[in-house]
Amino acid sequence: MEVSIFARNMEVTPRLREYVERKVGKLDRYLPTIDEARVDLSMENTRNAAHRQVAQLTVRVGGTILRAEKRSQDIFTSIDAVMDKMYRQIARYKGKRQDRWHAAAVEALPIEEPVEEPEGEIVRVKRFELRPMTPDEAIEQMELLGHHFYVFLNAEEDAVNIVYKREDGNYGLLQPEY
Repeated sequence: MEVSIFARNMEVTPRLREYVERKVGKLDRYLPTIDEARVDLSMENTRNAAHRQVAQLTVRVGGTILRAEKRSQDIFTSIDAVMDKMYRQIARYKGKRQDRWHAAAVEALPIEEPVEEPEGEIVRVKRFELRPMTPDEAIEQMELLGHHFYVFLNAEEDAVNIVYKREDGNYGLLQPEY
């Protein structure tokens, strides 16, 4: 597994790097098929000091992406919390994979929701590759990422579609007409 560490508004000290690599290295015990892990560490200037230190972990397993993010007042606490969240993501992923043993492999890239900023301006642009999948596979990927919507290339329609989670617990499918 390849581990990449990126920092924004903070310095990655040798102690911090070693801590992250040791923690992330343990993921192989739970899911040995991990291709790569990306750790994004940042310090944000928020009103609440308890949410300034942010750790985000993105793991690629084949074509599937697992992502977790946690905030706290201490970067080491954020790292521990994001690892706990990732262990839960892996358990959910493994459970869904066992439930769909005979289903086709899921291949997708994530759509990251923008960080909340003042209304009225684009604060982030995310580009991603669309891979063909069924709506059921897109729902599974959306749930694994913990998102409320997911953009995908519908293999059945050969068109860009969006699945989303409704307030009543069901799912919706948006099929734009050109």
